[in-house]
Amino acid sequence: MASRKSAPAVTEPTIRVRRIHRRDLNKVWEFLKRVFRSVNRETVEYQRPRTKTRFLEIYEEEGIEQLLFEIHEGEAPVIVGYAECAYEVIGSDNWINERYFESRDMRPLFVEEIAIHPDYQGRGIGSFVIEQLEHLARVRGCTHLVLEVAANNKRALQFYRARSFSQIDAAIFLAKKVVSEPELLPPRTLRSGGLDPGPAAEAEAEPEPESEEPEDAEDLSEATGPDAQEPEDMPEEAAEPEPEPEPAPALAAKPARARRTRPRKA
Repeated sequence: MASRKSAPAVTEPTIRVRRIHRRDLNKVWEFLKRVFRSVNRETVEYQRPRTKTRFLEIYEEEGIEQLLFEIHEGEAPVIVGYAECAYEVIGSDNWINERYFESRDMRPLFVEEIAIHPDYQGRGIGSFVIEQLEHLARVRGCTHLVLEVAANNKRALQFYRARSFSQIDAAIFLAKKVVSEPELLPPRTLRSGGLDPGPAAEAEAEPEPESEEPEDAEDLSEATGPDAQEPEDMPEEAAEPEPEPEPAPALAAKPARARRTRPRKA
């Protein structure tokens, strides 16, 4: 009787961590965009570097650790995690108040970025990343891991709180709706029938202002009324003799022009 062959055991891939290399920069940038695409739509502040230029600058700065977490499935390794941390406040776009930690005798390791591949979440990669960062903190003499997470990222908050992270600041974004008037007027229906006369036509249709009467209007009305005396009825003493008209100079007679007539249409 033939013996039954046992099926080969399925082995889970092994995750490895290493420091980033220059040749990895483009692949890691595309990885970060994929991881945070949905998160960035729901948050005010970006959860990754704003531009690729800034991301490339980070690689050249001292005091920053950039770690890659890879698994080997097939021929090429697959990036499943990324972590970025700093031992001191670096850069002009930081969000850290150093005096807060100095006054409390805290020497933090600042976690700038943690990214887990969306297809591999829930398989222990995030826990391995946190363990690696805690190990770096102990080796470098740091006392705390400090990171920032959006208040509406419920899944991330649950993940960190389950690993003994607690809130140390009450900063939160606030907004108030302001009711404002639109700059442009709403649509308006046209008048039915005929064209809009427009401002020029309306100006022509306005009645002309009445001319002011002269100051001696009453005197003129009395002089031109029905009872006004004609010059003939006035006494001879007041009447002035009319000058005799001068004879008009003789004008040469113009020849009469022939009248043109248009032919009638048939």
